[in-house]
Amino acid sequence: MGAFLVATTAMFQEQYARHPALLEPDTRIVVENPGMRVLGLVTGPHVGGYTLHRDALVLAVLAAMMSVLAVVRHTRQAEELGREEMLRAGAVGRYSSLMAAVIVALAANLVLAALLGLGMVVAGQPVAGSVIAGASIASVGIAFTGVAAVTAQLSSTARGATGLSSAALGLAFLLAALGNMLGTVDSAALRVTSAWPAWLSPIGWGQQMRPFADNLWWPLGLSLPATTVLFGMSVVLAGRRDVGRGLLPERRGAPHATPALSSPIGLVRRQQRAVLLGWAIGLLGFGLVFGALSAQIEGLEGEATEWYAAFGGDAGLLGAYWASMMQIAGMAVAVYVVTLLLRLHHDEAQGMLESVLGTAVSRLRWLGAYAVNALVGATLLILVFATAMGVTGGQALGGTVSLLRDLFGAALVQLPAIGTLGAAVVVLITALPRWSVGLSWALTVFTIFAGPMFGPSLDLPTWLLDLSPFTHVPNAPAEAVGVGPILGLGLTCALLAVAGMSLLRRRNLTLPA
Repeated sequence: MGAFLVATTAMFQEQYARHPALLEPDTRIVVENPGMRVLGLVTGPHVGGYTLHRDALVLAVLAAMMSVLAVVRHTRQAEELGREEMLRAGAVGRYSSLMAAVIVALAANLVLAALLGLGMVVAGQPVAGSVIAGASIASVGIAFTGVAAVTAQLSSTARGATGLSSAALGLAFLLAALGNMLGTVDSAALRVTSAWPAWLSPIGWGQQMRPFADNLWWPLGLSLPATTVLFGMSVVLAGRRDVGRGLLPERRGAPHATPALSSPIGLVRRQQRAVLLGWAIGLLGFGLVFGALSAQIEGLEGEATEWYAAFGGDAGLLGAYWASMMQIAGMAVAVYVVTLLLRLHHDEAQGMLESVLGTAVSRLRWLGAYAVNALVGATLLILVFATAMGVTGGQALGGTVSLLRDLFGAALVQLPAIGTLGAAVVVLITALPRWSVGLSWALTVFTIFAGPMFGPSLDLPTWLLDLSPFTHVPNAPAEAVGVGPILGLGLTCALLAVAGMSLLRRRNLTLPA
């Protein structure tokens, strides 16, 4: 994360050193554009602030997930695997594992803050603003250390604890984005005063520190006490449950399995049902908000329209806005697909796959079960987003039926790119199982940042942009859908899928030690 921030900061520093007159107009484009304020705030024409608008949200989400995974791994997952029971057989207190996990996560966030701040200083930014920038991102990770400490006591499984924390992260993002979009712009169009929802979110608290402009420390007075309260809650909750159990009641299963569970596809669907529902609710909320903003986007004038005009070519402003929002939804759904397909590695690494293959299930049938669920889930999620956006957008502008038809087409053209990324992840899992998780997420981050939403702004070379499947997705409904890109992505997806199946059939399983 530090290297990424250094690289992008240095790139923008060089760009605006060559063209200093562009910094203020580019800042106004972000400030006046409600859709771009989803990514964060920019306060005044500062290179560091403009860079953080591009990077801070991604870094904050990564910091939050780093904290969540660290805490859950050393608490709830340790209980699932039986390690916690062995530890407590020795001279270890009841709260030792929880305390150790929280300390490790907090220390990691402090190191992250230092690295990010130092990186921006090295890239030529003022020291005060750089220190605030690092602290603003780390504050999100610190807050979600407390969130994960609580969810680890509520759920009886590591997956459930991570899912609850991820839902809280999604809610925090939604509140911050909504507060920024509904905020008021000053007369110079260089500053946004966020609306009240942003103040209910740890992400919003970090953004309100406003690095390189106001350089405020006091929003940390919201993150740190909130983390302290959450940690205190986790200690109280931990004292009220048994080892290996969660406080949320587990539902009793049906006495007899349904026919759907007799197949691998049905089993995977059942395991992912709650996760899919959570993603659907999140995308439904975003779709409703982005659709309702259509009337506001239609009324934009001046510099605020330039980003959408560049994205949509010669098409109208609304078409470019809808296309850009659909691209964002497509990349979000791709993240869901990656998380689902990485369960392939989890099943293998935890030894569950060996038991499955001991039945009448072949390797390819097991792989196919995840692939089918990934395809169905991706289709459902992107259509949920399109429907929500079409309904509220149609209510704001009129013509709901025609808008839904256009958005459904724009949603479906995202699937080949999502499938291509998913197939590449399968190849990594089957070719390099021990390294597949890190490589898969690195590939996902690359395809997103090399795609049309960020790649051109980062001034990446064309050959690098072309490596992202999202670069080749038609900008529907801003532009007509061409058959060539769809066929090219579909063929690439098929070739990668065949390669993954071939590798899976030929290699030995990676079994737990």
